[in-house]
Amino acid sequence: MSAARPSASSLSVQQVLLCGAMIVTLSMGIRHGFGFWLQPIITERGWTRETFSFAMAVQNLAWGFAGPFAGMLADRFGAWKILIAGGLLYALGLLLMAVSSHPLAFTLSAGVLVGIAQSGSTYAVIYGVLGRTVSDEKRSWAFGVAAAAGSFGQFVMIPVETWLIGRLGWQSALYLLAGSALLILPLALGVRERRAKGGPAGHQSIGHALREAFGYRSFQLLMLGYFVCGFQVVFIGVHLPSYLRDHGLGLGVSTGALMLIGLFNIFGTYAVGMLGQRFPKRYLLSAIYGLRSIAIVAFISLPLTPASVYVFAAVIGFLWLSTVPPTNAVVAQIFGAQHLSMLGGFVFLSHQIGSFLGVWLGGRLYDATGSYDVVWWLAVGLGVMAMLTTLPVRETAIARPMQAQPA
Repeated sequence: MSAARPSASSLSVQQVLLCGAMIVTLSMGIRHGFGFWLQPIITERGWTRETFSFAMAVQNLAWGFAGPFAGMLADRFGAWKILIAGGLLYALGLLLMAVSSHPLAFTLSAGVLVGIAQSGSTYAVIYGVLGRTVSDEKRSWAFGVAAAAGSFGQFVMIPVETWLIGRLGWQSALYLLAGSALLILPLALGVRERRAKGGPAGHQSIGHALREAFGYRSFQLLMLGYFVCGFQVVFIGVHLPSYLRDHGLGLGVSTGALMLIGLFNIFGTYAVGMLGQRFPKRYLLSAIYGLRSIAIVAFISLPLTPASVYVFAAVIGFLWLSTVPPTNAVVAQIFGAQHLSMLGGFVFLSHQIGSFLGVWLGGRLYDATGSYDVVWWLAVGLGVMAMLTTLPVRETAIARPMQAQPA
């Protein structure tokens, strides 16, 4: 028997999808363009590429470590409160990012503060509401819609952010983005849940939920796969513009490539969300990781031209966030929706540890070797590992002792 959804009667699926998708569009759309700030900021501040990369790496790590706590609070007190706090912190972090003139201040603002803000304004919190509102058989589809919204945000915001930097300068562009982050606040009211008094039948404590999840092999394998996902996509998202520039390709190619990633990711996340309702999700995840490795090998082995960049962007874009719907759907399938935001936050923590290593090693090894080659091949090897380790995941609901039901 599925766990009760205390808020299902107070929110419509359409309302949650609309408001949740718009929130993810804003929060993910803003962050996907951070790679375009690398060159202007390090040029004006006189920093190395590693300095900027380290701040972005800390951002991903802060996002990951704050995610479980944001999810725990959202499950306990309501997602809308966490979303409002996330929107306020996002705006503040972007403002401080614009005025930070010391590497430590930049790391604390662009890294720690923005990272914490993202933990309270992105997928884990939104998926918790969706998991408690959408029926089990439509959950994978709903997660795909929300993930596609994040991709749409990237597609829309990438050209907007590059235009703002070119016309207004990088600092003024950050000021405007800070203002746009405040739009999350009114949208958060659209996912306000009515919490049932006394809790649902079969209530599970937070401690028991954590012990159960971390002691379950499939949960561990999902976390390992998500680690690889974070390493790959954040390395590419932050360092691809500089990689292309190093090879003589201009800003227009970089902008077009990231736009294509966002565009094709819309189709990829939605398609995988739909396929997750028909096929085993572990097979979908395994295929995604394997295809990513093949795409990267082809990209770095073939001659680099605008055409090859656009083809790579389209392929990797289709696979970009397509891991998100099946991974979160499997977590909900195994453990139920009661603690979905919290458990999704822990899975995402693994993703962000991988993100930290991907973006930081990108800058660190580039400064050490003058090339991104080592990190590209690391991304390939990790993808093969994730392809193999995802296959044994079990998707059936975990067996629990029968609990007494009220008369």
